Amino acid sequence: MDEYLVPTRFGEDEFTEKKSRFIGRLWPVETEEEALAKIQEMKKQHYDATHNCWAYIIKDGAVRFSDDGEPGGTAGMPMLQVLQREGLYNAVCVVTRYFGGVLLGAGGLVRAYTKGAKLAVDAAGKSMKRVWTALYVPCPYSFYERVKLAVSTFGGILRQADFGAEVELEILLPAGQSGAFLEKLTDLTAGTVEGMETGQEYRAFPVEEVT
Repeated sequence: MDEYLVPTRFGEDEFTEKKSRFIGRLWPVETEEEALAKIQEMKKQHYDATHNCWAYIIKDGAVRFSDDGEPGGTAGMPMLQVLQREGLYNAVCVVTRYFGGVLLGAGGLVRAYTKGAKLAVDAAGKSMKRVWTALYVPCPYSFYERVKLAVSTFGGILRQADFGAEVELEILLPAGQSGAFLEKLTDLTAGTVEGMETGQEYRAFPVEEVT
C-alpha cells in the first residue's frame, strides 16, 4: 500500500497584511466531494469576505484550485504549491481574505496566499499514512530506555506501555522493519528481550511521533 503524508487534523491560523485579513484553514479529506463541501461551507460562513480562495489534492484523484476573483495565478496556484511542497495528499485548503483597502499587487498576493496556506498546514500538522507492523515486547525495566531508543531509530512508535512486573510494550514499526528491529533488540539485550508480531495496520500517525 502507498505511503504518503496527510493532514493530522483541522488547522486554522490568520494574519493581517496591509489591513487585509487572511484566514487560512486546512482539512483532511478522503474524497473530492468532501473537499468541495468544505469549500462551500467556508463560502457560506464567510459570505461577506472579499475572496475565499482554495486548493485541494486527493490521492490518486483530483487536483484543483481557484483564485476566486483574485488576479489569475496569485492565490489558488500558490496555495496548491504549498500543499505539494509539504508533500500532502487528501487535503483541502481555503484562504479567506477580507480586503483592507490597500492593494497588495501580484507579488504581494502570491506571498500572502502562500503564507496563509503554510500557516494552515503548520496548524494542522502532518501524519504519515503507511502500513505498520504491530509488535508485543515484554521488557525488563533495566532495558526500557534502550528499547525506546531502538524504536525511535527504526522510525517506530511506542503506542502503549503497561508497567507491571516488567514493562509490556505495544510498538508500531514501518512495514518491513520488524525483522531488523527484532535482531537489534536481541543484540542490545543479549537475548534477554524478545518480541513478537501481532498484526499489521494501514493508518496515519503524526510525523512528530515518528522521530
